[in-house]
Amino acid sequence: MSAHAPIAVFLYNRPDHARRLFASLRDCPEFFSSPLHVFCDGPRTADQAPAVRATRAAARELAPPDAVFHERDRNAGLAGSLTAGITRLTGDYGRVIVLEDDLELSPVALTYFNIALDRYVDEERVMHISGYMFPTGHELPELFFYREMSCWGWATWKRAWRHFEPDSRRSLLEIWRAGRAREFNINDTIKFDKALHAHWREGRDSWAVRWYASAFLRRGLALHPARALVRNTGLDGSGVHCDTPVGFDVDVSRELPTAFPADIAECDQAVEAMMDYRLALEEKTRNRGKAEGDASLPARKKKTFGRIWQQFQYRMKLPF
Repeated sequence: MSAHAPIAVFLYNRPDHARRLFASLRDCPEFFSSPLHVFCDGPRTADQAPAVRATRAAARELAPPDAVFHERDRNAGLAGSLTAGITRLTGDYGRVIVLEDDLELSPVALTYFNIALDRYVDEERVMHISGYMFPTGHELPELFFYREMSCWGWATWKRAWRHFEPDSRRSLLEIWRAGRAREFNINDTIKFDKALHAHWREGRDSWAVRWYASAFLRRGLALHPARALVRNTGLDGSGVHCDTPVGFDVDVSRELPTAFPADIAECDQAVEAMMDYRLALEEKTRNRGKAEGDASLPARKKKTFGRIWQQFQYRMKLPF
């Protein structure tokens, strides 16, 4: 068995993004000696089939020859595909590195994941290794623990993933009954409980908030780098679940972080940084929405005037 953790790559219908992901993986020294499993979801509709095929072809072109491809004929959705794949690989290998098709990695990312997986393998509270970190603008320790589970490039163990609770209703009610909703919501700077509720009531195809809730209820922590080692390239409107939000893009660090914390405790600086970041992001999003609304006002007026003019012209042609 390889000394390196297996890599699970989840693809759907974006061949260009998949090429960028694999190009970045090929720059990582561990890539060609790591077990690679590529999970390819099936098309939702017939018109998506060509893009699905093109994405699979791009992955086969750039993946090592011993990569294992798991190709679905029917669409399981990201949550279904991902949870099944993680469960399978953690069962087979005891650990896994999880990547989606819209990510780009630093050349040191796989090194970081493997070191962290080895270092914290027996630390029950450490349930997640994050490769991405939000651009908070705060000075933070090189590596630190924080409660949120970033889903943009991450790793975990079988001992942690076995606590994944797919039932969002059960997790939400447990959080509410324990009086921990404010803590879950990072002191009410983001409404994670609403996301859980939306999955419960509306069946939204979401897995990340359920994983965070599962770890949160066990007082689990995630290791984060102060400087991101993974970036998301899918915030361009091309994804099923992502539009074009602001405030998430980062430049990945090419330096391997080495100051792995010995104390398994949440970093208070990180909590404060994320609270400030979320409040600033909310303000930025609000301002952008206002600016877009103002910018579209002339167009809306023009459209309304055009409709009124057409109605006037039509009435002028009436025989009375």
